[in-house]
Amino acid sequence: MRKIGMIGGMSWESTAIYYKLLNEEVKHRLGGLNSANCILYSVNFCQIEALQRQGDWDSAAVILADAARAVEAAGADFILICTNTMHLVFDQIQAAVDIPVIHIADTLGEQLQQHGLKKVGLLATAFTMEKSFYKNRLKDRFDIELITPNDNDRETVHSIIYQELCLGKIHRSSKEKYLAVINRLHQQGSEAIALGCTEINLLLTAEDSLIPLFDTTEIHAKQAVALALNG
Repeated sequence: MRKIGMIGGMSWESTAIYYKLLNEEVKHRLGGLNSANCILYSVNFCQIEALQRQGDWDSAAVILADAARAVEAAGADFILICTNTMHLVFDQIQAAVDIPVIHIADTLGEQLQQHGLKKVGLLATAFTMEKSFYKNRLKDRFDIELITPNDNDRETVHSIIYQELCLGKIHRSSKEKYLAVINRLHQQGSEAIALGCTEINLLLTAEDSLIPLFDTTEIHAKQAVALALNG
């Protein structure tokens, strides 16, 4: 079994889900007492979040590149960045190491493509929804168009992530707000919804929505186990 490297802590709430999913998937595939062979470097999200707000992505990239080098030195065979937003600095992180970094948008794109989907709504942080790094990758590599919410809905989705989900706060009223956003995205032509923030699965499950939800945390983790076991 290859060693899975993880750069986590953004937030630790979703990193804990990653760890659980990795181990559950290994147990599902191998049975018995088998669990994931993994290495975790967990950063201080308060520091990263401050740099996000300041727009200082270069400084954030330095922190995560250092984490990637540490994970590589510890023996990881490949790396997961356990957050969607910080894939904005994916190129800097990949350039810092000699082992592969598995891009979360690529694992999402493969799943969407397998389902024959072309127009997909995106729920994520404002950074992921508004900047081009995520949407362009899905379009260029998989010919998938991501539809983002309107300005007010983007603010609602973003604030719930940072002010609630990243703090482990789960409110039914917030779920209802998200479902209303999903409905509006569906009316705009979305065939499915990408949960493009690794905390959103704390709030929503597939059973909550009338249209399909694609959870990037689960997809990313399961792809990592497949790579660890099968190459």
